[in-house]
Amino acid sequence: MESQVATASAPSRSALKIGEVSRRSGLPVKTIRFYSEEGLIHPSARSEGGYRLFSEPVFEELTLIRTLKSMEIPLQDVRQILESRRSGFCTCAALQERIRGKAGEIEQKIAALRGLHSELQDLLSRWQDCGGRKP
Repeated sequence: MESQVATASAPSRSALKIGEVSRRSGLPVKTIRFYSEEGLIHPSARSEGGYRLFSEPVFEELTLIRTLKSMEIPLQDVRQILESRRSGFCTCAALQERIRGKAGEIEQKIAALRGLHSELQDLLSRWQDCGGRKP
């Protein structure tokens, strides 16, 4: 019975402490803790000392979180997407719609920046020497 208890509570070889996840993902420990506390990622176990231990799939989830955050998707939606992904129930249509919307926003920003660029180029082409000192 003792060996069963030790095996059940012993972390697997692939269990990683938060510091290792931080080093490998490039995210600060504080961010990983925050994601864990917000329910975005889940430790696969806890060490005897109470440390969070994560398995390899956490890196895919962290990459997805980064991608969704870069699209300015709210954490609540990120959580729902991750939960759907874990459950195997795909909410692809909603996610695709969100991505399409974000792509549209980016296109609008690009158009606005092109207009600004054109105005600045026009300003430079019409620039007159102000008569100041020449270097």
